[in-house]
Amino acid sequence: MEDDAVFRALADPTRRHLLDALYERDGRTLSELAEGLAMSRQAVTKHLAVLEEAGLVTAVRRGRERHHHLNPAPLADVGDRWIRRYHRARVDALTDLRRALEDPVPETAETTYPAATAFVYVSYIRTTPEKLWEALTTPAFIRRYFDGGGPDSDWRVGSPVRWSMSGEPSHDWDQHVLEADPPRRLAYTWHTYQPEMQEMFGWSDEKLAELRQEPVSRVTFEIEQVLDNAVKLTVTHDGFVPGSEMLAGIAGGWPGILSNLKSLLETGEVVAGRG
Repeated sequence: MEDDAVFRALADPTRRHLLDALYERDGRTLSELAEGLAMSRQAVTKHLAVLEEAGLVTAVRRGRERHHHLNPAPLADVGDRWIRRYHRARVDALTDLRRALEDPVPETAETTYPAATAFVYVSYIRTTPEKLWEALTTPAFIRRYFDGGGPDSDWRVGSPVRWSMSGEPSHDWDQHVLEADPPRRLAYTWHTYQPEMQEMFGWSDEKLAELRQEPVSRVTFEIEQVLDNAVKLTVTHDGFVPGSEMLAGIAGGWPGILSNLKSLLETGEVVAGRG
């Protein structure tokens, strides 16, 4: 997405309000977003269309309703292009958004998702579908943008997906490949919280048992050619319960990982400070 489209979208206070609403609670419907605004649903729809065109919002249809999700990728790109260029401190995608909306987040603030049940992220990458598929499924490539770890599988439907964290030996956390349609679509189940993570985060046995009651989620990668030299990658991580701690965790982790993936495919290097 061009920077101009992002800046134009952010210039309107109503659109900034809509982004702020999605930041506070992602996945809202049109009716929920229009509530409290002194304008028609049609007017709100037009504002959402501008945000979608800029790539700042992604709509996912569930049944008869469209649920709108905040997409931090364009703001991360703007931050990389402009903030880094002038040697300002690195800010992550969600903090970039809050600053753009003139509502800074204190350094001690924690991101919460009280009613969201899915994370959606859209990125446009200068590459081919085949190269992106290779990047999503080749261990040597995955380790470069997953901070030395990440998933490993033969990527056949039903096969296990083993997981490594920061170069440690792979763990079998009962993850499996759900869909594999190269180079268009890949989906697999995500792990719940595991005993190996307990010491890392300092959880008590009771806390770990509570976290492991959350349902197993799934992550889906959809690859679409949009230009001769560019593809659209849509990552949907769903299946969470409202208030899920796993959702809060992956929503903080995926933007950096996917930013590294984009940078690696386009430049051969990960983004400084994100890899």
